[in-house]
Amino acid sequence: MPPTTSHPDADLHPTASGLAQATVEAHSAAAPHAGVTLYSGWFCPFVQRVWIALEEKRIPYQYVEVNPYDKPPSLLSLNPRGLVPTLEYDGKPLYESNVLLQFLEDAFPDHGPRLLPEDPYDRARSRIWADFVTSRVIPSFHRFLQDTEGGEALEGKRREFLGFLKEFAAELHHEGPFWGGEELGFVDVVLGPWGIRLWVFDHFKGGLGIPGEGEGGEDEEVWGRFRKWLRAIEERKSVKETTSEQEFYLPIYQRYADDKAQSELAKATRAGRGVP
Repeated sequence: MPPTTSHPDADLHPTASGLAQATVEAHSAAAPHAGVTLYSGWFCPFVQRVWIALEEKRIPYQYVEVNPYDKPPSLLSLNPRGLVPTLEYDGKPLYESNVLLQFLEDAFPDHGPRLLPEDPYDRARSRIWADFVTSRVIPSFHRFLQDTEGGEALEGKRREFLGFLKEFAAELHHEGPFWGGEELGFVDVVLGPWGIRLWVFDHFKGGLGIPGEGEGGEDEEVWGRFRKWLRAIEERKSVKETTSEQEFYLPIYQRYADDKAQSELAKATRAGRGVP
């Protein structure tokens, strides 16, 4: 049902579309055995992190779409802030996307592939770079997207964001295609939902500026790794099947590009804070 409030963002498309719609329909009933319910917003990249992990690990779950402007009491009883993703596990609440990813690893060790390495050092390193994504890359993504000054201010934010992406790319596995090598892992899932949204800068900000094939100069090897990583993320089945049709993201990101979005992240960016 479409939103019925007069909130400035209330004209957002209410449900997932395309391949994501089929995934939602497959998980609309109560989850058998595992006791996992995902309170979700189809357009939210933080949600997509957890959604990808559930699909990758083949954990039975129920998907519940949340109208962000008419939050159900069932969600508010679990998470008083009413934010998604929120996970209900055996009737108990959990939230914060990176925490949920690690919880799924611990609670379902025999479901699907492991996203975190077994080796303690590699595990810790994955957490370091997941934190880098959340504390550096994502705030920079939104500072660039939400800029309305243009000119040198916009270019400065573009350079900052590209700098963080390059720093991330320099730490990618040399052969790839994923963070730790051949298999999708924790860090890939943490950044992936923003990777597949990089098109917003072409649409709203005149391009991002990631060098094309053979155009990276002395940094070509690093940017080549990033391009390879991005292709692998975009082609991953779990990513495709949790992503809606691009046309329905456009009005959402238009509000970000105009710096009028009212999400907690948009407001934090506006106030000069990090990810809330």
